[in-house]
Amino acid sequence: MTTFYSRVLDGGIVVENPRYVVIIVMPHSSAWPLCCNLWICPNFTLVLGVVFFVFVVISVATPRRSIRDAMLGGVLGGGGRQLYQPLRCGFYDGAAGCGGLPVDGLAAALSEEAADAVRVSAGGKAAKNVLILMSDTGGGHRASAEALRDAFLIEFGDAYQVFVRDLGKEYGGWPLNDMERSYKFMIRHVRLWKVAFHGTSPRWVHGMYLAALAYFYANEVVSGIMKYKPDIIISVHPLMQHIPLWVLKWQSLQPKVPFVTVITDLNTCHPTWFHHGVTRCYCPSAEVANRALIQGLQLSQVRVFGLPIRPSFCRAVLEKDEIRKELELAPELPAVLLMGGGEGIGPVEETARALGEELYDYRRRRPMGQIVVICGRNQVLRSTLQSLRWKVPVKIRGFEKQMEKWMGACDCIITKAGPGTIAEALIRGLPIILNDFIPGQEVGNVPYVVDNGAGVFSKDPREASRQVARWFSTDADALQRFSRNALQLAQPEAVFDIVKDIHKLQQQSAAVTRIPYSLTSSFSYHI
Repeated sequence: MTTFYSRVLDGGIVVENPRYVVIIVMPHSSAWPLCCNLWICPNFTLVLGVVFFVFVVISVATPRRSIRDAMLGGVLGGGGRQLYQPLRCGFYDGAAGCGGLPVDGLAAALSEEAADAVRVSAGGKAAKNVLILMSDTGGGHRASAEALRDAFLIEFGDAYQVFVRDLGKEYGGWPLNDMERSYKFMIRHVRLWKVAFHGTSPRWVHGMYLAALAYFYANEVVSGIMKYKPDIIISVHPLMQHIPLWVLKWQSLQPKVPFVTVITDLNTCHPTWFHHGVTRCYCPSAEVANRALIQGLQLSQVRVFGLPIRPSFCRAVLEKDEIRKELELAPELPAVLLMGGGEGIGPVEETARALGEELYDYRRRRPMGQIVVICGRNQVLRSTLQSLRWKVPVKIRGFEKQMEKWMGACDCIITKAGPGTIAEALIRGLPIILNDFIPGQEVGNVPYVVDNGAGVFSKDPREASRQVARWFSTDADALQRFSRNALQLAQPEAVFDIVKDIHKLQQQSAAVTRIPYSLTSSFSYHI
């Protein structure tokens, strides 16, 4: 006899049995106006409908383990049937008779390096484990994660052991393990990305999608979390919250393990960033904090500190002349930094060519400036630019991890509206020319820069290049004015403010004597 389980989502019903998942889409009453609007827009509705049809077909046709099987494990019996054997007392306090696996069995299974599981700090206390969840969809999420890791080390030494991990890639299946490649494809086809961004914004849409993913990969995410046994979990990616939070809830660990979100978008951000179950939501700007409150977060959950930028940007750096000497730049010429984000996208090649023309003084037959181009992971772009002949000094680089030096050596920057690059440029006091943006999350970054007097926006490579030429020749006062405004908008201490606040949260939760990282014999599934 087949037993069915059902649960009601905000916008749909999922009917479950031990082999299949069936998703019945029933929009919440608040979503009906949206559905009516989508019906009026046939192209948008068609694309969204095809995506959900394919997903539902895959969901129904693919055999899946039951919830109990996924969460409790089991051993294969005769005929391949799952015989449930609940795993209990996972990380034992010396109790060998609790049932399930022997004392060293589960701990060894869930931790590949049991000897390193507990690191002792200089004070003799066990180091607290911090698990930072991210995904390489763009360069900003990893940069923020590494900034937080470095800030923990600077502020607290070996009191914290920090792990930066992509649980989707390491433990999940499709589409979690394919997000990086999918993201690169979609941002090169901006209309597709725009549809995906806005189409998944309604809560009933992304709630249903993420609930299905949570069902599919609960066991894998449990393994990932149990391996690192975190005392604190930090998410720097909008899709690295819902599933881990549900897993913590299933394991009765949510009240004991602080889970915080560090938003890495300066202004416009996807609603998946805002999960009601987080302990803290760190916002980079007042605009984002207001969005968090509108999405239903409580005032006590929200903090506004700024975007976490690598500590190397916040500490004292060498003088500009010394940095230019180290980087082999011409010391007497002003420099413009040209970037296209971590993937090297946007009109980088066209702008570089235009700069090469505009920064050459034909009357005096000499350059009036020099160019630094950061191509990111775009090897084709780098090879193309290296093959050109230039009239002005040009440095062409790939993916750089010492951006604080290159920004410190330059006088202004041309870049797409990536939040991390903008925040770094503000800290270095660089006037910004924004030449492109990714639809959705980067749209609001343009007015954030322009309205605060820290830069200008121009999608025309020739006009952007002419603006740089004016700054380097006849309009130097404007260059200084933009630089002062950028410094006023900068928040260089944000990363340290965030880790200090997280440290306070951890101390408050330390009243719980021990976090019992064990799988339980009973399991209730709630969204």
